[in-house]
Amino acid sequence: MSSPLPGGAGILAQLQQASSAEDFFTLLGVEYDARHVNVVRLHILRRMGQYLVSENFDGLSDEAVKERCKAVLEQAYADFIESSPLDQRVFKVLKDAVKPAKPPVFVPLATLK
Repeated sequence: MSSPLPGGAGILAQLQQASSAEDFFTLLGVEYDARHVNVVRLHILRRMGQYLVSENFDGLSDEAVKERCKAVLEQAYADFIESSPLDQRVFKVLKDAVKPAKPPVFVPLATLK
């Protein structure tokens, strides 16, 4: 795991320096099953990012920001404990996999020359 940044850098700066999903879990103090994280790590982190987009940390203490980030990571992790990446579809390739196919265009033979 990456060590905390020197000089008392805030939790957001520490998270930006994290190099693995395990770093996020450790920095935020969230318990996890390593076997599960090995399978869905990118999905969990992507979902965490989707949740964090709507957060506003202005004026919050570093401890409050850390608690909010922890809650968001716990929710993202729970999403993938309760269902599969195919059910959650956080990546475009998985979203596109369920788009209805365009119906084939019918061209009557009589119109062909």
